[in-house]
Amino acid sequence: MPTLSQEEERRYEELQLMALEFAREGESTILQSMIEAGLSPNTTDNRGNSLLMLSAYNANTSTCKMLLELGANPNSSNDHGHSILAGAAFKGYLDICKLLVEHGAKIDKKATKNPIAFAAIFGREEVVKYLQSVDKSTNKRTFLDNLMLKTASFLSQFRKKSTSA
Repeated sequence: MPTLSQEEERRYEELQLMALEFAREGESTILQSMIEAGLSPNTTDNRGNSLLMLSAYNANTSTCKMLLELGANPNSSNDHGHSILAGAAFKGYLDICKLLVEHGAKIDKKATKNPIAFAAIFGREEVVKYLQSVDKSTNKRTFLDNLMLKTASFLSQFRKKSTSA
């Protein structure tokens, strides 16, 4: 493999930064061109946030779909151990949660930062219901599953009040 010059490395870093910004902003067309030209769909920033994570966190559903179709890993996590699914669940982005699960994102209830718990803590009742409905780790609802749903339901009342004020 050929060695890159310092100038080539600097330009590549600039391209990566541009791609990360395009993911945040939902600039799917330009980002797709960059990936098709050779940029990895799993490019990350200096904190381990992937293109897909930044896109999901900023509610860019069509960009998420494009990245997944081009091979982005739906199960990657950043340097803090947050998964893409946990981030989308915490933000309450049900459509993105569905898209991630459809592309193989795993619901790891044993993880300390699991998506169902994140959704529950932030009162994202619909996301909790969805993730519990697709979770195949158990056939029956556990006490913790019921607690998560009740927590999300309770906390969602406060979200509704604070957004209508």
